Amino acid sequence: MRILFGLLLGGALASCSSDKAPDTANVQSLNQQFIGAWNSKNAAQLDSLLADDVQFVQGETHFKGKAEVSDKWVKATIGTIANLKTYTASSSADTQLAYDAGTFTAEVLPEETGGPAGVGEGNYMLLWKKDAANKWKLGYAQLEGLPVQVK
Repeated sequence: MRILFGLLLGGALASCSSDKAPDTANVQSLNQQFIGAWNSKNAAQLDSLLADDVQFVQGETHFKGKAEVSDKWVKATIGTIANLKTYTASSSADTQLAYDAGTFTAEVLPEETGGPAGVGEGNYMLLWKKDAANKWKLGYAQLEGLPVQVK
């Protein structure tokens, strides 16, 4: 009788467990959303991907908070960067955090009409995290670029 009770209890508990995998981030998908928005110059979509407490670091430059990062990084440079591509060297994800690090390349558009275009490249690290609404948001971005090379 005890064995039958144990089997029934075990079966009941197993049927209550969820077959759904935990909500682990697909960091490549998150990055592609960001890169796609950047390359299509969609500042509104980029803003929607930023965490409220996002931080951006590039060399000595450090912006904090969604408003500052949006104004001083996204909106200030989105018109000068095209064809952004990333190449992952390392990434990992769980149910709360995800990161991706590697190298990037981009076309750097001339500031003046008829000016020379360039090619930018360097290293990046993007950290994604869940917000209070359980949505994945970019919480930290770090870029270390090499000097832009004239095309």
